[in-house]
Amino acid sequence: MAFLADALSRVKPSATIAVAQKARELKAKGRDIIGLGAGEPDFDTPDNIKDAAIDAIRRGETKYTAVAGIMELRTAICDKFKRENGLDYTPDQVIVGTGGKQILFNALMATLNPGDEVVIPAPYWVSYPEMVAICGGTSVFAPTRLEDEFKLTAAALEAAITPKTKWFIFNSPSNPTGAAYSAEELRQLTDVLLRHPHVWILTDDMYEHLVYGDFQFATPAQIEPQLYDRTLTMNGVSKAYAMTGWRIGYAAGPVQLIKAMDMIQGQQTSGACSIAQWAAVEALNGPQDFISDNKKIFQTRRDLVVSMLNQATGLSCPTPEGAFYVYPSCAGLIGKKAPSGNVINNDADFVTELLEAEGVAVVQGSAFGLGPNFRISYATSDALLEEACERIQRFCAACR
Repeated sequence: MAFLADALSRVKPSATIAVAQKARELKAKGRDIIGLGAGEPDFDTPDNIKDAAIDAIRRGETKYTAVAGIMELRTAICDKFKRENGLDYTPDQVIVGTGGKQILFNALMATLNPGDEVVIPAPYWVSYPEMVAICGGTSVFAPTRLEDEFKLTAAALEAAITPKTKWFIFNSPSNPTGAAYSAEELRQLTDVLLRHPHVWILTDDMYEHLVYGDFQFATPAQIEPQLYDRTLTMNGVSKAYAMTGWRIGYAAGPVQLIKAMDMIQGQQTSGACSIAQWAAVEALNGPQDFISDNKKIFQTRRDLVVSMLNQATGLSCPTPEGAFYVYPSCAGLIGKKAPSGNVINNDADFVTELLEAEGVAVVQGSAFGLGPNFRISYATSDALLEEACERIQRFCAACR
């Protein structure tokens, strides 16, 4: 339509949302569908957090808040960064947004000019390049390999940086692969970034608490203090606290950048929901023991899914160290015929044929910038995961 903005021609709809919608439509038609596309925990928000929200309503905490968030929450965020990450911030260095997406979007909107480049490791969360495009920047993808467990190497980062690079977006543990970087692996990347003082670091730590085994989480400004003044460290309560629908994300960084983001948000949404902010205060300050309980459940699910997928004909699935995703390769099925008789030419074909034949909804790797792979979210019950993996095994065995 002629009256729509040119910027829309640069942006694609979210593939993960599209898969979830397709699964819902098929379910509504009576199909037996197992949806493994959703990026949210299936656990309920803990009762103490719900109670804090109800108490806030009863106290009348239902008015507009400061754009950057209530002081109680910004203080709790500073305490969290100090306690868990060894990072010192003051409340004027912190902003609260309506989910992590708004934080990322506002940071890019506040800083990108036409021609500015943003380095993004691939595979990537579907929204990063689309946000960059809307804000007028250019995405430069730094590829990773299955053989490296989808972790970016120092050489690949170095090769992607140019004089036009403004940001490096870093997500660990990663959506879509679950790849998590150890302190030593992170140090190799921060050493590269030290050599390029014009590059800022936007780190998405949303899956920080969802790491398994003996893995220890680390974030770039913690590993290399010299990067502190050009790092925006983003996080939120969505994943670890099972609060996706509450829509609270936050970030800490240099005051000048936070002020710019505050100005944009002030003309956009103003402050995040007051009630959700009070719930987030309780999430960060309250009991944390349920996180380790949930992690154990997620780790069991991960191990189940990885084991069953690696028993499927033509699939290869590394074991990720974090998040609640796996990113198996379906390279062994490219060129084969699905049960329908259609040839599987790429991962999008694989995903379509799997949904039609067995009613399992997953997301094609091409949506995340690297194929032939697909993403599975294992944030659902053991029984459903086992059934879904049996269906995937059956589908793969039937391909000829």
